[in-house]
Amino acid sequence: MPGQYSIQKISEILGAKNSISQDVEIEHLLTDSRRINNPASSLFFALDGKRDGHSFIPELYAAGVFSFVVKENYQIPQELSNANFIVVKEVLPALQQLAAFHRNQFDLEVIAITGSNGKTVVKEWLYQLLSPDKNVVRSPKSYNSQTGVPLSLWQIDAQNELGIFEAGISLSGEMDRLEVMIKPTIGILTHFAAAHDEGFASRNEKLKEKLKLFKNVQLLVYNQDQVPEEITQELNGLKTFTISKKSKQADLFVSKQETLSGKTKINAVFTGIKLVCSIPFTDEASIENALLCWATALALGTNPEVLSRRMETLNAVSMRLELKNGAHNCSVIDDSYNSDINSLEIALNFLERQKQHPKKTLILSDIYQSGLKSDELYKQVSTLIQQKKIDRLIGVGKEISENQQAFQIEEKYFFQNTESLLKELPSLQFCDETILLKGSRSFEFERISRILSQKTHETVLEINLNALQNNLNHYKSILKPGVKLMAMVKAFSYGSGSFEIAGILQFNKVDYLAVAYVDEGVALRNAGITLPIMVLNPEVTAFEELVQYQLEPEIYSFNLLERYASFIGPKSVVSSPVHLKIDTGMHRLGFETYEAEQLCQVLQDNPQLQVKSVFSHLAASGSAKHDVFTKQQFAAFQQVCRQIETALGYPFIKHIANTSAISRFPEMQLDMVRLGIGLYGIDASDDLQSNLLQPVAALKTSISQLKKVKAGETVGYSRNDAMEKDGQIATVRIGYADGYLRVFGNGNGKMLINGKLAPTIGHVSMDMCMLDVSEIEVEEDDEVVVFNEELRIETLAEQAGTIPYEILTNISQRVKRIYFYE
Repeated sequence: MPGQYSIQKISEILGAKNSISQDVEIEHLLTDSRRINNPASSLFFALDGKRDGHSFIPELYAAGVFSFVVKENYQIPQELSNANFIVVKEVLPALQQLAAFHRNQFDLEVIAITGSNGKTVVKEWLYQLLSPDKNVVRSPKSYNSQTGVPLSLWQIDAQNELGIFEAGISLSGEMDRLEVMIKPTIGILTHFAAAHDEGFASRNEKLKEKLKLFKNVQLLVYNQDQVPEEITQELNGLKTFTISKKSKQADLFVSKQETLSGKTKINAVFTGIKLVCSIPFTDEASIENALLCWATALALGTNPEVLSRRMETLNAVSMRLELKNGAHNCSVIDDSYNSDINSLEIALNFLERQKQHPKKTLILSDIYQSGLKSDELYKQVSTLIQQKKIDRLIGVGKEISENQQAFQIEEKYFFQNTESLLKELPSLQFCDETILLKGSRSFEFERISRILSQKTHETVLEINLNALQNNLNHYKSILKPGVKLMAMVKAFSYGSGSFEIAGILQFNKVDYLAVAYVDEGVALRNAGITLPIMVLNPEVTAFEELVQYQLEPEIYSFNLLERYASFIGPKSVVSSPVHLKIDTGMHRLGFETYEAEQLCQVLQDNPQLQVKSVFSHLAASGSAKHDVFTKQQFAAFQQVCRQIETALGYPFIKHIANTSAISRFPEMQLDMVRLGIGLYGIDASDDLQSNLLQPVAALKTSISQLKKVKAGETVGYSRNDAMEKDGQIATVRIGYADGYLRVFGNGNGKMLINGKLAPTIGHVSMDMCMLDVSEIEVEEDDEVVVFNEELRIETLAEQAGTIPYEILTNISQRVKRIYFYE
C-alpha cells in the first residue's frame, strides 16, 4: 500500500507538536475538502490559499476525517478535541517534507519532466512505451505544482521500478523545492515557450529556474534545436542525450520526416544505426513530444525494434472530461480515451458532483498496465465504486468480466468486448441518469458515446469548466476576508448552460446564485442545486413555486412588496427571506432613495418578511470617466442601508459591487459581491489585466460544402455580395437561428479555419452562412472557429457593434453544449 504511515510516525517525520487522540494508519493525503474518498485513513493538510484550509476542518470532521495538519496559530475547536492534530509552522512545507521523506524510502529510477508545453503528453506516452517492461508510477493527470507533486510522490510503493513525474513552476524559487522532493535520476526538458513568462524577469531567468530540476540527474534529454543556445552554459557538465533535425552530432539525429495518410514517418540515426518509426500524429507539437519519448526510451536501453512498434500505437492523450446532454434525458461524461486507477478516481469525483440525475452509471473497460495483479486491481476499483455510490456498473473486457465477483453492486452487467455491448445497448434502457464512459483507447468507447449522446447538428459551444473555475478563483483572491460571493447564472448562465455551470459553482462553494425567473431556479433545484438562489424577476403567478422550492425573491416595488407580504401572510410562523433592490441611479428597477422611509414602515408592518439582503446596481462601474457617478451611487446606497437597518433592528447582507467593481472599487465589496460576465472570462473594467481571466466558451462549427465561384458572381440571398475575383467559398453549418447574428454577413464577420481568418460573404442565412476561403487550404468537414481564446468574443462584439453579453446569450439552445473538465 503506497504512503502508509501511522499518524504518530508522520508527526515524528515533521518534527511537529501534536495533539493525537488515536494513532491511526494514514494512507491518503488530502488537500481539498471536496475530494474525500477514505475519510478514516486520510490526513488533511490545511493549506493557505484563496480560501484558508483551516476553515473547512469542521466540515471535514463531520464527513469522517479525523486527522489534520494545521498551523501553530490555529485554535482547535473544543468540539474537535478528540481529533488528531499535527501542529506545524507552515502547512505546505510540511506536506512537501513528508513527500520528500516518502520518496527517499525507495531506490528507483525517477524521470522528471519540465518545460512550457507537453509535460503531460510526454509523461503519458512514456508510460505507454515503458510500462510493458517496468512497473511504473506516474503523476495523475497534470499534478505538477507545489501541492500536486507531493500527492504524486505519495503513490510510490515497493513494487515500483520507475517513476515519471511532472514539475511545473510559475514563479522564481519554486523549482528547488520540487527537486528536493522528486530527486530525479533522469530529466526531460519539453518545449520551451512563453507560458508563465509573467512570473519571471526574463525568458532566460525562467529557463535557469527550470534547469534547477536537473542539477543532480544522471542524464538530461532535450531537443537542442528547440532550446536556446545558452542552455549549455547552465548544464554544468551533465550527461545529455540530444535530439536534432539539424546537427548530425546529436544523439538522435532526425534525417527525414514525412506525412503519410494521417501518420508521420520519422527516419533517424542513433549510435550510427539507422532507425525508422511511425507515429499516428501529424502536428508539430505531437512530433516534438514523440521524439522526446523515443529518445528517452532509447537512452534507457529499450530494444529499438520493439520501441518502433510501440511508437506506432501511441494514443492521443485526452486531458479533459466531456460532459454533454444525452438522449432520454441523460447526461454523458465522456472520458473514453484512457483508463487507469488514478484517472478513474478523478472521473468518479467529477461524476459525484453531478446532481442533475439521481442515478449514476459507470461504463468501464479493462484497465491496462496498472502494475497490479488483476484481482487486486479490480478489488480497488470495486472499493472506489462503492465509495462513489455508483448505481449501475457495465464492465467491458475480458479481465473485468473475469473479476466480476469483486464488484459488490446490485446492478451490474459484463461484456467481453465493445461490439457485444453495442448489440445489447438498447436493452439496458438508459433514462434519467448520468453516465460515465471510462475506457482504454482500444475499446473505442467513442462509438458508445455517439449513440448515447443527444442527436444535434455539428455546431457546438464548448464550455471549459477549468477556465470558469480559474476565473472564479481570481475574483475570490481579490475579495476582502469574509466577503461572500453571489454568482449570476441568469439567462442560461449567459448562454453557457444552467445546472452544469451551477454545479461547478456549488462544488467551488460560492455563497449565492442569482437567476432571472422562478422557472430557472426550479430547474436548478431539480438538478440538485442546494445553494441559496435569488430570483431577480419574481412573478406574482409563480409565488407558490418560489416558496415551494425555497427561492428568494428580489423585491423592487411597493406593489410587489405588498402582494408578496399578503401571499406569505402576517401570521406566518416562518419568516420568508426577501432581497430589496434600491435604485441609486441605474433607473431600471428598485425603490427610489427618497422612498426609504415608506419602505421601512411597510417592512415594520410585515415582520413575516425577513430582509436577507439590500442591494443596488452600479450603472457604469467599468468606466473611469463615470467614477464620480459610481461613488455617488455608493454613498446613496450606504445611506439607505443605514436607514433600513436602524428601522428593522437587525443586520442584513449589503451588496452593490458587480464584476467590474470587484476589482476597481475594493471598498464597495461590503458583505457580498455579484459576479457575472467575469466568470466567463470577460471584464469590461478599464484597468483589469486581460491575462488574469480565461475565456470559458468556444463556438465551433464545420464546413458542409466547398464551391468554386467566378469573379462577379453573387453569393447568398438578395445578391448583396459578389466575388471580387475567381475563388472558393465554404458554406458552414451556422446561421442566425444558431445565434450568429445577421449583421455579421457581407464581410462584417470573420471565422478561423486552420489558423487563418476567413471573412463572410453574402447574407447570413437562418441555418448557414458562407465564407470566402480563396486564400486558405481547406477541405469539407474542416473545423471552423466562430470564437475562442484566439478569436475572442470581444472582437466579434466589436464587429457587430454590440457587447459580448448579447453574443453569448443569443447562442441558440439547438447548439450542442459540451463541457470540458481537466
